[in-house]
Amino acid sequence: MANIKSAIKRNKQNEKRRIRNRVFRGRARTYVAKTRAAIETGDQQQALEVFKLAVSALDKAAEKGVLHRNNAARRKSRLAKRLASLAK
Repeated sequence: MANIKSAIKRNKQNEKRRIRNRVFRGRARTYVAKTRAAIETGDQQQALEVFKLAVSALDKAAEKGVLHRNNAARRKSRLAKRLASLAK
């Protein structure tokens, strides 16, 4: 446990950020997983709807700094690629 006042404050700030970041990261993971599941079942309409939510969640996570913007872009690209293969 930290003894120095600034270190105690830093720990509190880090904990707050960790909890906030977890929300955005978790939401992005959930929608990505739902999109993959919809693609696996072959339901194109459902996959497209959930894909839009996944893209939004990934963008929001990147905007907040939870994910790097290139990481979010890569994930969106891979999902879009899978979705496009479903349309064929």
